Amino acid sequence: MHTTGMAILGPVVALAAWTMVMWLWMYATRIPAIGRLPKTGKAGEDRGWTGAMLEDLLPREVQWKAHNFNHLHEAPTVFYAIALTLALIGAGDGVNATLGWAYVGLRVVHSVWQATVNSVMPRFVLFTLSSVVLTALILHAAMAIF
Repeated sequence: MHTTGMAILGPVVALAAWTMVMWLWMYATRIPAIGRLPKTGKAGEDRGWTGAMLEDLLPREVQWKAHNFNHLHEAPTVFYAIALTLALIGAGDGVNATLGWAYVGLRVVHSVWQATVNSVMPRFVLFTLSSVVLTALILHAAMAIF
Protein backbone atom coordinates (compact mmCIF):
# COMPACT_ATOMS: atom_id res chain seq x y z
CA MET A 1 0.00 0.00 0.00
CA HIS A 2 1.26 3.44 -0.91
CA THR A 3 1.53 5.57 2.25
CA THR A 4 2.85 8.88 0.95
CA GLY A 5 0.49 11.65 1.96
CA MET A 6 -1.49 9.49 4.36
CA ALA A 7 -0.36 11.09 7.66
CA ILE A 8 -3.38 13.40 7.58
CA LEU A 9 -5.62 10.37 8.05
CA GLY A 10 -4.55 10.26 11.71
CA PRO A 11 -6.36 13.53 12.48
CA VAL A 12 -9.37 12.31 10.46
CA VAL A 13 -9.70 9.21 12.63
CA ALA A 14 -9.00 11.21 15.81
CA LEU A 15 -11.76 13.74 15.07
CA ALA A 16 -14.21 10.98 14.18
CA ALA A 17 -13.37 9.27 17.49
CA TRP A 18 -13.76 12.57 19.36
CA THR A 19 -17.19 13.00 17.78
CA MET A 20 -18.23 9.68 19.29
CA VAL A 21 -16.83 10.73 22.69
CA MET A 22 -19.10 13.78 22.50
CA TRP A 23 -21.99 11.51 21.49
CA LEU A 24 -21.43 9.39 24.60
CA TRP A 25 -21.06 12.47 26.82
CA MET A 26 -24.25 13.94 25.36
CA TYR A 27 -26.30 10.84 26.12
CA ALA A 28 -24.65 10.25 29.50
CA THR A 29 -26.01 13.65 30.58
CA ARG A 30 -29.14 13.90 28.47
CA ILE A 31 -30.81 10.57 29.27
CA PRO A 32 -30.74 11.13 33.04
CA ALA A 33 -31.98 14.71 32.55
CA ILE A 34 -34.88 13.47 30.42
CA GLY A 35 -35.67 10.90 33.11
CA ARG A 36 -35.99 13.73 35.65
CA LEU A 37 -38.52 15.66 33.57
CA PRO A 38 -41.99 15.83 35.11
CA LYS A 39 -44.46 13.38 33.62
CA THR A 40 -47.86 14.67 32.56
CA GLY A 41 -49.64 11.40 33.12
CA LYS A 42 -51.41 11.70 29.76
CA ALA A 43 -50.98 8.70 27.49
CA GLY A 44 -48.38 9.33 24.78
CA GLU A 45 -47.73 12.96 25.74
CA ASP A 46 -44.25 12.25 27.10
CA ARG A 47 -43.11 10.46 23.94
CA GLY A 48 -41.70 11.70 20.66
CA TRP A 49 -39.91 14.77 21.96
CA THR A 50 -37.77 16.51 19.39
CA GLY A 51 -34.49 18.29 20.07
CA ALA A 52 -36.30 21.61 19.71
CA MET A 53 -38.86 20.58 22.33
CA LEU A 54 -36.11 19.48 24.71
CA GLU A 55 -34.33 22.81 24.32
CA ASP A 56 -36.79 24.45 26.70
CA LEU A 57 -37.14 21.43 29.00
CA LEU A 58 -33.56 20.40 29.76
CA PRO A 59 -30.93 22.39 31.67
CA ARG A 60 -28.67 24.52 29.46
CA GLU A 61 -25.59 22.67 30.68
CA VAL A 62 -27.07 19.40 29.40
CA GLN A 63 -28.00 20.93 26.04
CA TRP A 64 -24.49 22.32 25.49
CA LYS A 65 -23.21 18.80 24.82
CA ALA A 66 -25.96 18.21 22.24
CA HIS A 67 -25.20 21.55 20.60
CA ASN A 68 -21.53 20.65 20.32
CA PHE A 69 -22.30 17.19 18.95
CA ASN A 70 -24.30 18.95 16.22
CA HIS A 71 -21.43 21.38 15.60
CA LEU A 72 -19.09 18.44 15.04
CA HIS A 73 -21.23 17.60 12.00
CA GLU A 74 -20.92 21.03 10.41
CA ALA A 75 -17.47 22.56 9.66
CA PRO A 76 -15.63 19.28 10.38
CA THR A 77 -17.33 17.72 7.37
CA VAL A 78 -15.31 20.14 5.23
CA PHE A 79 -12.19 19.04 7.12
CA TYR A 80 -12.94 15.38 6.36
CA ALA A 81 -13.39 16.12 2.64
CA ILE A 82 -10.22 18.21 2.37
CA ALA A 83 -8.14 15.81 4.45
CA LEU A 84 -9.24 12.88 2.30
CA THR A 85 -8.51 14.92 -0.83
CA LEU A 86 -5.01 15.73 0.43
CA ALA A 87 -4.42 12.05 1.28
CA LEU A 88 -5.64 10.90 -2.15
CA ILE A 89 -3.33 13.28 -4.01
CA GLY A 90 -0.37 12.38 -1.79
CA ALA A 91 -0.20 15.79 -0.07
CA GLY A 92 -1.33 14.83 3.42
CA ASP A 93 2.10 14.70 5.06
CA GLY A 94 4.30 17.40 6.56
CA VAL A 95 2.71 20.76 7.15
CA ASN A 96 -0.73 19.51 6.09
CA ALA A 97 -0.65 16.70 8.66
CA THR A 98 0.47 19.22 11.28
CA LEU A 99 -2.40 21.52 10.30
CA GLY A 100 -4.74 18.54 10.51
CA TRP A 101 -3.66 17.84 14.09
CA ALA A 102 -3.94 21.55 14.93
CA TYR A 103 -7.50 21.53 13.58
CA VAL A 104 -8.42 18.49 15.66
CA GLY A 105 -6.82 19.96 18.77
CA LEU A 106 -8.71 23.22 18.37
CA ARG A 107 -11.99 21.37 17.81
CA VAL A 108 -11.46 19.22 20.92
CA VAL A 109 -10.71 22.30 23.03
CA HIS A 110 -13.76 24.00 21.48
CA SER A 111 -15.90 20.97 22.39
CA VAL A 112 -14.72 20.84 25.98
CA TRP A 113 -15.19 24.60 26.35
CA GLN A 114 -18.68 24.56 24.86
CA ALA A 115 -19.74 21.51 26.86
CA THR A 116 -18.56 22.89 30.20
CA VAL A 117 -18.08 26.68 30.38
CA ASN A 118 -19.68 27.85 27.13
CA SER A 119 -18.85 31.54 27.32
CA VAL A 120 -19.20 32.86 23.82
CA MET A 121 -16.08 34.93 23.09
CA PRO A 122 -13.47 32.25 23.91
CA ARG A 123 -15.59 29.73 22.02
CA PHE A 124 -15.74 32.09 19.04
CA VAL A 125 -11.96 32.54 19.12
CA LEU A 126 -11.46 28.76 19.14
CA PHE A 127 -13.91 28.35 16.26
CA THR A 128 -12.22 31.15 14.30
CA LEU A 129 -8.75 29.68 14.83
CA SER A 130 -9.96 26.26 13.68
CA SER A 131 -11.56 27.89 10.64
CA VAL A 132 -8.28 29.62 9.76
CA VAL A 133 -6.48 26.27 9.95
CA LEU A 134 -9.19 24.66 7.81
CA THR A 135 -8.87 27.48 5.28
CA ALA A 136 -5.11 26.86 5.07
CA LEU A 137 -5.77 23.18 4.35
CA ILE A 138 -8.27 24.12 1.64
CA LEU A 139 -5.75 26.51 0.07
CA HIS A 140 -3.05 23.83 0.12
CA ALA A 141 -5.39 21.37 -1.56
CA ALA A 142 -6.38 23.96 -4.17
CA MET A 143 -2.74 24.82 -4.90
CA ALA A 144 -1.91 21.12 -5.31
CA ILE A 145 -4.87 20.43 -7.60
CA PHE A 146 -5.14 23.56 -9.67
